[in-house]
Amino acid sequence: MRHTASLCSRTRLGRGLFFLALAGLGCLSRETAMLFAESRGEPPRAETKWTIEGVLGMMDKAAQDFHTLTADLEHVKYTAVVKDTSSETGHIFVRRDEKMRIDIAKPDPRTILRTGDNLFVFNPKINRVEEYNLGKNRQMVDQYVLLGFGTKGENIKKGYLVSVVGEEDLDNKRTMVLELTPKSEEVRNQISKIQMWVDEASWLPVQQKFFEAGSGDYFLFHYTNEMKNLKVSDSQFKQDWPKGVTRVKPS
Repeated sequence: MRHTASLCSRTRLGRGLFFLALAGLGCLSRETAMLFAESRGEPPRAETKWTIEGVLGMMDKAAQDFHTLTADLEHVKYTAVVKDTSSETGHIFVRRDEKMRIDIAKPDPRTILRTGDNLFVFNPKINRVEEYNLGKNRQMVDQYVLLGFGTKGENIKKGYLVSVVGEEDLDNKRTMVLELTPKSEEVRNQISKIQMWVDEASWLPVQQKFFEAGSGDYFLFHYTNEMKNLKVSDSQFKQDWPKGVTRVKPS
């Protein structure tokens, strides 16, 4: 998941976490357009009697006992101007205490590590770590990266206009499809809307799709083998970089 240099620097952090989006990624504006995913044919969505309040209420209940999540991750990206689709796969670890690790395995290994305000992107091919301090970008990053993972319904409503699209079967699960439109004009200039598929058994996201403003580009995160509240030790979030690693702090 361009304009001014200052906006570029702010959104660069959001993007690092996006691809966490989730690395070595650039700006979350036009450059970001070159990083996102083409839609696979979407199955028809059934009408539902669920209301927005009902869905967010169930997500609230799920958030109350959310502590950790581990899952396999597929990140798909589509660039409309060249009709290019690419994908990456890996694993994600999330803890409620603002710690997260994403290990991308294929096709190009790298690690994205977040502890509090600090974000690290490690590229083993060049043995380099990019270090960022999220600072004032923290709220913007969190609303994308942690969207639906322990997020309270009231916080979703604060940041987005929410609508219920319908129900859909995905990965042999019954899911509720929500559409979120950012209320912030600054955010909306980057991401026009988000679609989120929420498992009606766990009330956790199993897929998120982010549409970039002003283009046909989008990127998609697909989560499988989700495991909630397994023990995730502190060792998962250590900076276990190899010796001789080059550390840089991009401006």
